[in-house]
Amino acid sequence: MININAIRASLLLFALIFSGLFAMVYYNFQRDIQLAHKRISVGSQIADTPCGKIEYAVAGNGPPVLVVHGAGGSYEQGMSASTELVQSGFRVIAMSRFGYLRTPLPADASAAAQADAYACLLDALHIKRAAVVGASAGAPSSMQFALRYPKRIAALVLLVPATYVPRQNGAPLMHTPFGLEFIFTSALHSDFLFWAVPRLARATVIEEILATPPELVENASSEERVRIDQMLEQILPVSPRRLGLLNDVAVVSSLPRYELERIAAPTLILGVADDLFGTYDCASYSAEHIPRARFIGYPRGGHMWIGHQKEVMAEIATFLK
Repeated sequence: MININAIRASLLLFALIFSGLFAMVYYNFQRDIQLAHKRISVGSQIADTPCGKIEYAVAGNGPPVLVVHGAGGSYEQGMSASTELVQSGFRVIAMSRFGYLRTPLPADASAAAQADAYACLLDALHIKRAAVVGASAGAPSSMQFALRYPKRIAALVLLVPATYVPRQNGAPLMHTPFGLEFIFTSALHSDFLFWAVPRLARATVIEEILATPPELVENASSEERVRIDQMLEQILPVSPRRLGLLNDVAVVSSLPRYELERIAAPTLILGVADDLFGTYDCASYSAEHIPRARFIGYPRGGHMWIGHQKEVMAEIATFLK
């Protein structure tokens, strides 16, 4: 005979446990997202330029280096990734590109328009000439800056660049992991989802969003694992980056071939063969066609060049000096 009271008691207990777990999860989310909003509310300034408002931060003294972040980043990502450059005696200027945090998305948010915004920011800071370091989806606009302002660029560095490479049979310019479809259709609309997914499926996030084989991170040094943790945390909150991310997808998915042969600035390009976004071919193609470009290729490391951070930053500092 079925004991209705026992069933009701079990259901009630389950409901209480579920409610308690949900309350704990939601409390942790609210705490973390508030900290994330607080984090991005300090440390940057706004330049009011002819190209619109541009969020930026500056650190260090010495020759100026404009750091152009990749998809999902901001001035914060650019600044934290450039600690070694500041320590090496450079003045780092890191900005939030169009649609990221407090830099609005204009009607024309093309790579060329972004390059014009870099010139506007340098004007606002009274900098006539600077080196430019562009990573991932920040590479196309960095190349455009070299083409449009050849007298204002001292050197060009492209890291795992999301740039043009000829493909056969109409294949996409870059490989897009399956999980990114979920990110751009669902998670970008919700800070909670973007907070929860890395905590529930960290390996999947590293593979699909950071385009890096998860086992590389698992077996990396503690310093490298901290760097990846910081990168994942710095994507939050995702809501004020949504327009920038969507714009990056539009720009990268329809890249034309630039006149690489006209880039006259000394150029250093880094590619990693197991980058799951497939940027290695992009990097080697650009290095082949930019005059006197120096190419550094690693067989392993993923899109985040795991295991090579110190070496990469030392190479950049030496090259810029």
